[in-house]
Amino acid sequence: MYILQKVMNRLIVLNKLGIFSFTFFIVIFSSIVMHELEPKTFPRWFDALWYVMTTVTTVGYGDFYPVSVAGRIYAIFIFLVGIGIAGLAIGKLVEALGAHRKHKEEGRLNFRGKNHFVIIGWSEKAKYAVNEIIETHPELEIVLIDQLTVTPMTHHNLHYVQGDPSMEATLNQANLKEAKSVLVFSDDSIRDSALADGKTLLIVTSVERLSPHIHSTVEIKKEEHIKNFRHAKVDEFVLSHETVSRMAVRSAFSKGITDIYTQLLSHKEGENLFEVRKKAEWKTYKDAFDGLLREGATLIADGNDLAINKKLDDRIRDDARLYIICSKDVYESLK
Repeated sequence: MYILQKVMNRLIVLNKLGIFSFTFFIVIFSSIVMHELEPKTFPRWFDALWYVMTTVTTVGYGDFYPVSVAGRIYAIFIFLVGIGIAGLAIGKLVEALGAHRKHKEEGRLNFRGKNHFVIIGWSEKAKYAVNEIIETHPELEIVLIDQLTVTPMTHHNLHYVQGDPSMEATLNQANLKEAKSVLVFSDDSIRDSALADGKTLLIVTSVERLSPHIHSTVEIKKEEHIKNFRHAKVDEFVLSHETVSRMAVRSAFSKGITDIYTQLLSHKEGENLFEVRKKAEWKTYKDAFDGLLREGATLIADGNDLAINKKLDDRIRDDARLYIICSKDVYESLK
C-alpha cells in the first residue's frame, strides 16, 4: 500500500498529457496481457479490451472474467491501479473542460476563426448590434473586445476577448487580421466628447495599423472630429448624438418617419435595405431598376449616390454597389 500510495502521489502531480498517456498505456498493455494469459476466455484482443475498459470504469458487466490464477492476479492489479488511474484521467478531463469554460468566459482564449465580425466596446448599443447580427446572419461569428472581467453575453457564435483594444496583443488575440469587419463603439463612461473620441481614435489607429484593409465602422461623438479620423482610413462613421437628434427633428416635421427608419435599419420586420451585385444583363441603371422592380425590389442607391432617378440612362460600373429595398424573401431570391 505504501508503494501504491507513492505511485498515486507521483501521478497526481503529472500534467494532463502525462495522465492520459499513462492511462492509455495501462489500458492497451492490460488488454494484451489478459489476451495472452487467457486466450480461451478472451479469444479476440477486443474482448480483452472490453473487459479492461468495463473494469477500470467500474461498470463491470460480468460478461467476461478471468478464470485462471494468473489472470485473476493481474485482474487484482487492474482493480488497484487501473481504476485509480482511469478515475484520475476522467477527473483531469472534467477539470480541463471546466478550465476551458472559465477561460472562455473570462476572454482569455485566442480566437482562430476567419471572416468574423469584431465589435470593440460593450454597451447597450453593442448589445443591440450583436443581436442584429445574430438575427440577420446567424452563421457569422462575432468577437467582442472589452475590459470586463467576464463576458457580458452568452451565445455560441459570440467569442469574448478581455483586454485593452488599443494593444496589438489584444487585437491579435481576436485574430483581427483575418476579420471581415470591425465596429468600434464610443466609450459612454467618458463624459467629455473630446476624450471619448480621443480614445476611439487611439483604438482605430491600432486597428488600421494592424489590419489596413479591414472594413471599419466607428462611432464618434462630434461631427467636427471626423477630420481627425481621416488619416486612420476609417471607412464609415456613425454620429451617435447627431443621428438621434436629426431623427427626432425629422419625426417632428414628418409624422411616422421614425417607423420607416427603424424598419430599414432592422431586419426583424417589414421591408429592409440590402446590397446586391450587378447582373450581366444590367447595362444601365434603368435596366437594373426595371429588373429589380419586376422581382419586387426597389433600387435606391449606388454606394452613397441616391440620385438614381436622374441617371437611369447611365451605364453601371462592374464594381457598382447597388442598394435596394425589399423583403428578405425577395433578397434571398436575388442572390
